[in-house]
Amino acid sequence: MKSALACYVLLLSSALTACSSPPVHYHTLNVAPTATGSARSAPFVIYLLPTGVPPQLDMPQLVVMTGNDRVSVLDNDRWLSPVGDEFQTALSSALTTLLNTQDVSGIGSHSSRPVLFIRVQIRRFDSWPGQFVKLQADWSLRKDGVQQVCRTTLVEDAAGGMDEMFSAQQKIVRRLAEVIARQARQSGVPVSEPNLFCE
Repeated sequence: MKSALACYVLLLSSALTACSSPPVHYHTLNVAPTATGSARSAPFVIYLLPTGVPPQLDMPQLVVMTGNDRVSVLDNDRWLSPVGDEFQTALSSALTTLLNTQDVSGIGSHSSRPVLFIRVQIRRFDSWPGQFVKLQADWSLRKDGVQQVCRTTLVEDAAGGMDEMFSAQQKIVRRLAEVIARQARQSGVPVSEPNLFCE
């Protein structure tokens, strides 16, 4: 009898502990596109290839920096979808809005306009709570057999709490899309920007 009672108490305690666990919050890099007003349509459609991310970031939980060689995995803060897909969706949404064109990845192009292939590889995505978010990405543009390879490094202020950090993550991905969109409109002529290097 005592053994059964002890088991019951243990089960009840476990259930109460589970009920008191902090809720899991889900986050996305994709935000509602900002209206661009009279943005002229690009003379091409885009094909955004799958976005690559570093293996250490490719997990459901958000990863933040706590020191030069230390990170913290936030078990209760998770991505809404795989982090590579989060970048892919956010970049596609922003680029199609900024360029006023269509992303034909996944469906193929039946347009008479040429296709601009865009490939993005995220190299670093360092989030420092209360400080800043730093993003470094290599990316390429390919159209009509001509390819241009570029690198962009961006820093976004994240002073404040965790909400400000999440907002900074969204803003910095949007800024990356803005850099790519400006370069895409230049037809191979590098845009003069301090955070952009193209070959």
